[in-house]
Amino acid sequence: MKIKKGDTVVITAGKERTKTGKVLRVFPDIEKVFVEGVTRKKHKRARTQDKKGEVIQVPISIAVSSVKLVCPRCGKSARVGYEVAAGKKSRICKKCGQHID
Repeated sequence: MKIKKGDTVVITAGKERTKTGKVLRVFPDIEKVFVEGVTRKKHKRARTQDKKGEVIQVPISIAVSSVKLVCPRCGKSARVGYEVAAGKKSRICKKCGQHID
């Protein structure tokens, strides 16, 4: 997976389109990520008579295909490639060629 925890990404699809945020968690087996600031409303019912129900904000996971990495050098959303040098694999920005790792 080309997105890692701590990367800055921009969302390219859905209701949250054009929002940018930091990746909080990554789930490579199901190809989903949690992005900072992306939430949905959840209605919680009252558990007892004296407590009221409430609407809370819950973070949601987004498909990796719906996010793009923001290059730290050029500041644009770009595709990510790999380059192998001296036996070490590192990520690069396809727009400017800058190493991301």
